[in-house]
Amino acid sequence: MEADHRAQVEELLAGYRRSRDQLGAVQRKLAAIQESAASEDGLVTVTVGATGQLVGLVIVDNAYRQLRPHELARTVVALTAAAAAKVGRAAGQALAPVLPPDTDPEALLRGTADLTPAELKPEPPDAEETFEDLSWMRAGGKQR
Repeated sequence: MEADHRAQVEELLAGYRRSRDQLGAVQRKLAAIQESAASEDGLVTVTVGATGQLVGLVIVDNAYRQLRPHELARTVVALTAAAAAKVGRAAGQALAPVLPPDTDPEALLRGTADLTPAELKPEPPDAEETFEDLSWMRAGGKQR
């Protein structure tokens, strides 16, 4: 009887170790993801890391002659968003093997999981709630 329990415990521990190793491999794969996006004219290239942060920016020397500052800024922002979307897809592919088959890994990473668009819509403010009699400046918890 004790041998059966010991075997069950060993089996559970082995399963835990396999799961932990698999999770570690997925975490390493996720952390290593980087994606780039370049403008059609080749003047700007951005690289985004695993969590969507900008980790690389290349602006060719003559970009300043061809683009106005607001155009250059808009290009960097748009390319960063495009590269971040690519990171999201790559992260979803890395995560998919450890998720249940009916789980959308990209939605899970966005934090929306299985929520419907209606569930994600912000609730309208309470029509009865007003702030007209409130002071945002308080001294010792009392209104001034």
